[in-house]
Amino acid sequence: METTLKQFIEVQLPEIETTLYDLVGKIEAPAHLKESMLYSLKAGGKRIRPLFVVAVCEMYKKPLAASLVVGSAVEMIHTYSLIHDDLPCMDDDELRRGKPTNHVVYGEALATLAGDALNTLAFGVVARLENVTAEQKLELINLLSVAAGAEGMVGGQILDMDGEQRLLNIQELETVHVNKTGALLRFSIESGAVLAGASEEDRKALVAYAHHIGLAFQIQDDILDIEGTSEELGKTAGKDVAAEKSTYPALLTLDGAKQKLNEHYNFAIEALQKVSIETTLLQQFAQYIVRRSN
Repeated sequence: METTLKQFIEVQLPEIETTLYDLVGKIEAPAHLKESMLYSLKAGGKRIRPLFVVAVCEMYKKPLAASLVVGSAVEMIHTYSLIHDDLPCMDDDELRRGKPTNHVVYGEALATLAGDALNTLAFGVVARLENVTAEQKLELINLLSVAAGAEGMVGGQILDMDGEQRLLNIQELETVHVNKTGALLRFSIESGAVLAGASEEDRKALVAYAHHIGLAFQIQDDILDIEGTSEELGKTAGKDVAAEKSTYPALLTLDGAKQKLNEHYNFAIEALQKVSIETTLLQQFAQYIVRRSN
């Protein structure tokens, strides 16, 4: 990992996690519900999405307090989606981030409700942002609603489930992942631009970067499902192959998937060249995403 990115993560990751746990810890709710919510939040993870929010604000030399809260909100949405994905009615998985999944520990009903609670809390913490204009808060809530809902992550999940019944072509597979995985990554980067007051030209370039890095992220996930181990990944390896799911390696071969990964990485870097400020941090994030081992 490059020095600039490594230093950034070392400084900001504890701030993100402190903010995230505090936001959940201070709500008034049944103790076992909060315990279930915090169980999945504290299970680990790379925190890529909140780190992206904070990184964009830092690039524009803007205050980071609001970006920590928005980053926490998107991590809540992401974590709720993982809790629900792991349920028996969905992917039926018993391992997530190296630990038993939420429903294995707390039961299906409480796990489902913990996911619901994280989803709704995310919008509340954005609505209660301090030192942010009403217009910015409204735009952030709207963007998050689109990214997390039927037009984004949830819609992508439906397309992914529908695709389990047949072999998708590459365009259909990209549509799945632009929504299922890419939408929240895109929100993370664009929300940072909103908080930073970035120009329209910069926002377009950053959204293009987010599009390609979101696809790169998913392609690398598909590659790691084949090349990684359950210990490395913190989740069950080889599930996609066993389920005969449509993946980039399945459609393009493993070498073809790696070539497609490099294409999207290069497109992401090209998009950053159109941004008016220094983008070293986002360039290094792109490198990290395509080289990661979990």
